[in-house]
Amino acid sequence: MLFHPFEIAFCGYSGSGKTTLIAGVVRHLSAKFSIAYYKHGCHHFALDREGKDSWIVRQAGAAAVMISDPETKAVITGHGLSSRLLEHLVFSDHDMLLVEGLKDLPLPKLLVVDAEHRILDLVSNGTITNVAALVVPDEPESCAAFDIPILHRDGISEVAAFIEAFLLTNSLKNYPLHGLILAGGRSSRMGRDKALIEYHSENQLLHTAALLRPQCQEVFVSCREEQAKTYRHFGIPVISDSYLGIGPIGGLLSAQQAKPDAAWVVAACDLPFLDEAIVRQLCSERNPLRFATAFRHSQSGRIEPLFACYEPKSRSRLILRHLEGDNSLSAFLDESRIEELIPRDAWALQNINDPASQPGTRLSS
Repeated sequence: MLFHPFEIAFCGYSGSGKTTLIAGVVRHLSAKFSIAYYKHGCHHFALDREGKDSWIVRQAGAAAVMISDPETKAVITGHGLSSRLLEHLVFSDHDMLLVEGLKDLPLPKLLVVDAEHRILDLVSNGTITNVAALVVPDEPESCAAFDIPILHRDGISEVAAFIEAFLLTNSLKNYPLHGLILAGGRSSRMGRDKALIEYHSENQLLHTAALLRPQCQEVFVSCREEQAKTYRHFGIPVISDSYLGIGPIGGLLSAQQAKPDAAWVVAACDLPFLDEAIVRQLCSERNPLRFATAFRHSQSGRIEPLFACYEPKSRSRLILRHLEGDNSLSAFLDESRIEELIPRDAWALQNINDPASQPGTRLSS
């Protein structure tokens, strides 16, 4: 990943039709996704023309300039660490990034083949690597010697579908799905450890872990360091909080720090009505290209932050919010691009966090 977790470059010689193809793909995909576009070229461009205010101030020594009007903003800066961070921050708001150019970098590439097929020489001699597909202006058989998927330049919907499938397949391969049981609260309203209450044949820790395991590669418990010894007794690996005193976001950030390339299905330990069906719904309908996938309660209209799937790219955004003093996962979900789900059984998301809301008898499994 150079600029975005879900990126693919369109590479080819000038005149091969790259920009026309990209515009068509963007029109097709933007009905479903938020698309970012990065045009990289060898020629200089002038965003702040000579004599303009921004040009005058830059000539005076300003290292970064923002130009703003009621509809748009543009930042002018030089190359360096700050510009790379800026690129990541700007692009992260979007589901995927389409790059035009940069054929020499290790980005996955759609190689737009020119009419004379000259660019294929660079594939043959190894100058261009990581080619996901060839996009040809003529018959696919003309490139049959290459063991690479071949698409036609005029088949916009086919190219768009390939990109979507390619990025989603890579996400499942590169970003494993882990489960995280949030058990680090102090259970002050309940008066006893909510993770160890038995509503079923097992306590909430074991019951929730059993629900998550069929959908997740690994399942962990998130807790405070002083709780770790007790919870390890149940044979579930523990991730102790590295971010202290900030609520559930501290458990999620600690898990993301431990395994930054994983997507995390978090489940609070006080959700005894969770069942296999709603866990399967969350995991099967997860959208890895968003920051998160979460349920919206049909009655209250609020997003549920404590049974949701947080993607790896959410980490930098959560850290920034934490640094700004905003530790609300609910606010993060409300203000971010997420995949919203409607629970098939809203009762499954009902929590129990005090004795008054506790069922009088053990729930059925």
